[in-house]
Amino acid sequence: MNRLRLSYAVVAVVASIAIGAAVWPHARDAAVVLAARDDPAALADIRIGSALRNNPTLIADNIEAALASGDADLAASFVELARGKDMILGDDLTKRVSDAVAEQNSTTHFAKRFATGLVTGNADDAASLSGTVAGDLFVFGDIRDVVREGKHLAMGEDTDHLVLGLAAAGLAVTAAAYVSVGGATPLRAGLTLVKDTRKAGRLSEGLVEWAGRSTREVVDGPVLREAVASGSVFRPTETASAIRAAFRAEKAGGLVRVAKDVGRIGEAAGVRAARDTLKAAENPKEIARAARIAESKGGQTRAILKILGRGALLLATGVFDLAMWLFGAMVALFGFLSSIKAAAERATMAWLRHSKARRLKRKKASEAALAGAIAQG
Repeated sequence: MNRLRLSYAVVAVVASIAIGAAVWPHARDAAVVLAARDDPAALADIRIGSALRNNPTLIADNIEAALASGDADLAASFVELARGKDMILGDDLTKRVSDAVAEQNSTTHFAKRFATGLVTGNADDAASLSGTVAGDLFVFGDIRDVVREGKHLAMGEDTDHLVLGLAAAGLAVTAAAYVSVGGATPLRAGLTLVKDTRKAGRLSEGLVEWAGRSTREVVDGPVLREAVASGSVFRPTETASAIRAAFRAEKAGGLVRVAKDVGRIGEAAGVRAARDTLKAAENPKEIARAARIAESKGGQTRAILKILGRGALLLATGVFDLAMWLFGAMVALFGFLSSIKAAAERATMAWLRHSKARRLKRKKASEAALAGAIAQG
């Protein structure tokens, strides 16, 4: 019976060790995630590390795909990510990326993209954004957009309220940029990026819905109709002043915060990272998290967004499940310690009983020998 109890205790020790070994990796990962649950950059690191463990060629494959699509900026972002993860890439691959980036940053290419951004108002890289921002700083781009959408509004036609509100906000910010000698330029760039992304149809549905609600309150419709009726891109100063009068600055707090965050992403990680964020993020909080990632990871941001998608902008999900893994590890540890205690106690009791039995046996043997000696004497 005693041996059976000891056997049960030993089996419990082995079982708790096995369960602990199975639960520990999940519990360890859960603890790391929970510790970083409010840090988007740290969570992105954890998720990227997991993705790379599952697919060691992930970075190289994405670099090849980026080069094949002509996106040297994205390829360079993956090279930076590999460097940040201490991963070694082939010399040939890194040289191809360097050559592609050099071509993209050439003077001819920059001048062409700057002109495209200035004339069309479309920005998808640093050069074209510079042209687009230049056009908006000279109020031409914003007046063009406000007059166009304002006329739709006046005629009762479909109106893009988001572009309208962004352009009106841009005119107000442009005035502030001149007054502060460029101090509001990052905000100006953020507004331009959001507006351009919307016009290109690349803004996420969640942001379109949120921004649409926000910008409807930013513009005073009657005042704007009057400004548009008398406005023209050929009279930029008078038209801009009239449109700014229709802008309700007190209602634009949320829109301004989003534009600032987008501008932070553009400054830290580049225009295309900001565009990728606007495509993935569904609300202002996610854009703010993307800004924190960009300021921490810099050029790696586009690669992180490419691998993780919107998941890079979400905080730790399934907290209950993560906590359950930790609870399971604690239960396994408690079971191990309890079974060790029980096994030690039962082993000690077995040893004591065995020792007592041996002493009794020796005592009986001594008494028998003594009795035999007496009988012979």
